[in-house]
Amino acid sequence: MLYVFIGEDHPGTLDQRLAARPAHLERLLALQAEARLILAGPCPAIDSPDPGPAGFSGSIIVAEFPSLAEAQAWADADPYVAAGVYAKVTVKPFKKALPA
Repeated sequence: MLYVFIGEDHPGTLDQRLAARPAHLERLLALQAEARLILAGPCPAIDSPDPGPAGFSGSIIVAEFPSLAEAQAWADADPYVAAGVYAKVTVKPFKKALPA
């Protein structure tokens, strides 16, 4: 089943985000290699594709996992959680409707 991960950043954690990014991306690339990643990306804190020092307000990931428990465990182990970037991560089942 698909799950959506909504990570919300603590304010002022751009440096921690940048430091943890390689490990965060490594996990996403592993999902991609297994054809389980639908989409992933950060949410700029301002209306710009390159927010510069304004940083990011969070991230969104949609990926396939066998269960909600496994999706939550994967989210809990994210390097952004360990680095104190995310204030909160919500994991919900997701049903893709479009595009078909």
